[in-house]
Amino acid sequence: MTDFPPAPPEAELDPLAFTPVALDRVRHNGWTERRQRDFIAALAVMGTVLHAARAVGMTKQSAYNLRDRPGAESFAAAWDVALQMGYDDAFGQAIERAIHGIISPRFYRGKQVGTRHRFDYRLALAVLNAPPVPPRKKVAQ
Repeated sequence: MTDFPPAPPEAELDPLAFTPVALDRVRHNGWTERRQRDFIAALAVMGTVLHAARAVGMTKQSAYNLRDRPGAESFAAAWDVALQMGYDDAFGQAIERAIHGIISPRFYRGKQVGTRHRFDYRLALAVLNAPPVPPRKKVAQ
């Protein structure tokens, strides 16, 4: 079993800092400490577990399995923060597009003849009406 040192004190300032999940054996193509950190960073940017897991070469199911392991509390907390950061970013982008619209090029006979400025009010209503997704809680067995 590999013991990881606790997170350094400056990690308290980083909301994504966590202590990696200690595994019985570490495989080069498994959930290494580096891959766990990269996954959390990708989750904060992408906002979905599937895409973040694919970005680090793992599967969504293996990510959930890692999260549910004993001793993964710090990893799970960082996961929740990263997922919320991804949601907040997507929400901000959707509001930006809804308020300021989208500018797309207009073509005629293969040449650009202008631009079109469109507003997507359905997107704004969908974003404003969608409740935030609460973090996934582990159910006691």
